[in-house]
Amino acid sequence: MEDVGLFGGIIYMAVIVLLIASMWKIFEKAGKPGWACLIPIYNTIVLLEIVGKPWWWLLLMLIPVVNIILLIWVANLLAKSFGKDVGFTLGLIFLGFIFYPILGFGDAKYQGPAGA
Repeated sequence: MEDVGLFGGIIYMAVIVLLIASMWKIFEKAGKPGWACLIPIYNTIVLLEIVGKPWWWLLLMLIPVVNIILLIWVANLLAKSFGKDVGFTLGLIFLGFIFYPILGFGDAKYQGPAGA
C-alpha cells in the first residue's frame, strides 16, 4: 500500500514540474523572464501583462466568485494571445496539465496581448 502512495507522489511531482516548465516557456515566448513564473504574486502580475490587463486585476482576484470569473477570462485571453480559440481555452481550464504544455512547448507564437 505504501508503494501506491509513493508512486502517486512521484506522478504528482512530475506533473508539477511539467506545469512549471510549461509556464516558464510561455513567459519566455511572450518576452518575459521565465523565472518570473516561480515567484508568487509576481507571476500573476506578469501573466496579466502578457494578456494585456492591468496589475490591479490581482486585487479583484482576491474577491470570492469574482476570482473564478477572472481566472477563466485570463485563460481565454492567454489562449487568444497565442492565436488559439475558445476550444483551447476550455482545454486550459479543464485539462490544464495537457494544454499548458502544448502552449509552452508547441509551435504557438505570441501575438501580443489577447492576440492584438
